[in-house]
Amino acid sequence: MAKNMGFTRFTALNIIVNITITTLYFLWCSFTGGIRQEHYYLIIIWVTAYYLSDKSRRFILGFSIFIIYWIVYDSMRALPNYEVAQVHIKQPYDFEKFLFGINENGKLLTPNEYFINHHSPFFDIISGLFYINWVPVPLAFAVYLFFKNKYLFIKFSLVFLLVNIAGFVIYYLYPAAPPWYVNLYGFDLHLGVPGNRAGLARFDELTGIPIFENIYNKNANVLAAMPSLHAAYPVIVLYYGIKARLGKINWLFLVFMLGIWFSAVYSGHHYIIDIIVGASVALIVIFGFESFSKSNFGNGRIQSFSEKL
Repeated sequence: MAKNMGFTRFTALNIIVNITITTLYFLWCSFTGGIRQEHYYLIIIWVTAYYLSDKSRRFILGFSIFIIYWIVYDSMRALPNYEVAQVHIKQPYDFEKFLFGINENGKLLTPNEYFINHHSPFFDIISGLFYINWVPVPLAFAVYLFFKNKYLFIKFSLVFLLVNIAGFVIYYLYPAAPPWYVNLYGFDLHLGVPGNRAGLARFDELTGIPIFENIYNKNANVLAAMPSLHAAYPVIVLYYGIKARLGKINWLFLVFMLGIWFSAVYSGHHYIIDIIVGASVALIVIFGFESFSKSNFGNGRIQSFSEKL
């Protein structure tokens, strides 16, 4: 009887905690731009997984690290980075042209401008397929690690979160316009411009499915091209794929990384310098975290978290 009463109190406490979290989350969403359909989906997934079974509860608690990332990214709507620091439009463009300019008929072009003049349906499809998987592949890899190696799962997830936070900080310190912005608006600052599919629009047109139109219509931060987190994610995946000793799968991760990098430039969403900075941020965070995890304190905490999942 006492055991049942204890279980009842434990369940009641969890219900109260989840109701509180849900209420606070909706209040926060209202404050940061309004409640949208995906916010309801997130709560439904959380509540269902939390109460469905012990295994699903452990799973959703483990992936709460990724939920935190999404909430932080979504919350950036509340304070656009252009209200914090000067937006850089011409500087990254000129630097890109200086480092990687392509001479065509006596005119120096950025690689993005070159691909505007030289694109094909084959590369339109290939770049779209790579780009559409920039989040699904890391998430699928995280699911694999969750079931196969929870210790690496914790490390991968925390590095993923920290890389994003580092990227978000740089977004506010150095707001930068993407290449497609320069193509559409020049070097003048126009605040409140919507997200744009840029070269990925050709993928939507070829497939007849407005995938990237739906994605970029919900972009929370348009003037945030540097660093490219698209470039950072596959670096994290490849590193921990190697740590997990996945063998030939890592060659696919390498192709995925190079494909994402190419697609980011080909589609007009990032300069090559954005790719370099994004990959560098990923490596700095990875090796910094790995150094921390080798300490007794760090390793002990990671082991403790992984054993609870």
